[in-house]
Amino acid sequence: MTQSRVAGQFIKAPTGMGVAAAIRQVRLRGATPHVLDGSGAQSPATILELIARALDFPEDFGHNFDALYDCLTDLSWLPAGEHVLIWSKPSALRRADPTAYDALGSVLSDAVADGASGKVAFSVTMLAN
Repeated sequence: MTQSRVAGQFIKAPTGMGVAAAIRQVRLRGATPHVLDGSGAQSPATILELIARALDFPEDFGHNFDALYDCLTDLSWLPAGEHVLIWSKPSALRRADPTAYDALGSVLSDAVADGASGKVAFSVTMLAN
C-alpha cells in the first residue's frame, strides 16, 4: 500500500492579512500553524534560531541554511499532517540582511517543493508586513 503525501505550498499572503487570520486559514484546512515572528530577525543566526524554535527542531540542528533544508524536508519529530510556518514581519530580515533574506526564501521554497518525508508536509505562509 502506497502512502499518499500531502503537497506543500508556499503562499505569499494578501496585503493586510495578519497572524490571527493566517492561523485561522491554516487551521480551517486542517493543518498545524507554527508562527515565526520575524520582527527581531536581523541576521541569519537569529532567523535560524527563531525557525528552530517555531518548528521544535532537534537539539542537534546545525544552525545553517543546509541544516535548515535538511530539517524542513524531514520533520519526522512532528505529528503526521501538514505543518505551516507562518512568517510574520519578513521585511525585518529583508531590510537588515537582503542576502540572508534571499537565501532563506530559496531554502524555504526548495523545502516546500521537495516535500517532507513520511506523513508530514511542510508549507509556508509569508505575511506581507
